[in-house]
Amino acid sequence: METASTITPDDISELWKWLAARTADPRAGIFGPSSVSWKVNRESALFLGAGRAALLQLAHPWVAAALDQHSNLRNDPLARFHNTFRVIFTMVFGTLNQALSASQSLYQMHSRITGRLPAAVAAHARGSVYQANEINALRWVHATLVESALLAYEVVSPPLSAAEREAYYAESKLMAALFGIPPSALPADWAAFAAYNRAMWDSETLGVNALSRGLAHHVLHGRGSWVPVPGWYRALTAVWLPERLREQFELSAGQREAAAAARARQWLPVFYRRLPDAARFVGPYHEAVARLMARNVGPVVRWSNRFWMGQSRMMFSE
Repeated sequence: METASTITPDDISELWKWLAARTADPRAGIFGPSSVSWKVNRESALFLGAGRAALLQLAHPWVAAALDQHSNLRNDPLARFHNTFRVIFTMVFGTLNQALSASQSLYQMHSRITGRLPAAVAAHARGSVYQANEINALRWVHATLVESALLAYEVVSPPLSAAEREAYYAESKLMAALFGIPPSALPADWAAFAAYNRAMWDSETLGVNALSRGLAHHVLHGRGSWVPVPGWYRALTAVWLPERLREQFELSAGQREAAAAARARQWLPVFYRRLPDAARFVGPYHEAVARLMARNVGPVVRWSNRFWMGQSRMMFSE
């Protein structure tokens, strides 16, 4: 088991100063239009990896307990989706001030999330304390988002070059800082990051029980939401999961699921390339471009923002 290390207000304040000092153009935000992060995260196809990221997070008993006890995931999974993307897209595409304000809001919310595990899971004892503002747990959540986003991106787009992949990972450390994770707590490069993920999949830090399994099936079947989850999406999510965790979640990845996932990987790029930019790229990206070009945000962008974030503009818009 890793030694717990809580992020203090002083810790995250220092990270905010570090991010502000290295941001060349505050209006463009901490990444900017020339970044690989904008190139990857503007794609609507990232939704393809959202289910996988959610299940990998639920495999961490702290995350599953926190979502069960401190969120409305069971009753309104769409709100959970909106809450996540509202913060992430504001961090990626917002101005420096918007990104830092989103980080502060996230830190304050996480500070209120603490409790005890209702049952023993993997290496975690029943009754042990969990807390959201803990570096190791946050590092895992961050890793699931970074890795799953790139996996989804490369389903519909040419793979990143080795240099782009390293740049994408280096930029992800800026996002991690907004979560409260210092660069020193992260793997050094992409190869080390990939090794960290593989080690986590096999470690006793992760484990699935009835609680996390129930939440996972709730998410994958869209229960409590008006948004249907197609069978091919569930199949794709299942085959993308590490085998041990897929078995613990009791998800099938037999011939039928493998065939459905393979068909999806064939038709998705063809369909996706035909989409106009207004649909292919998420609203927050279009909002950021409009900001940098001193243009107003139009109704199509506002609609896209509502779809992705549940509101018409990014957080803390000026």
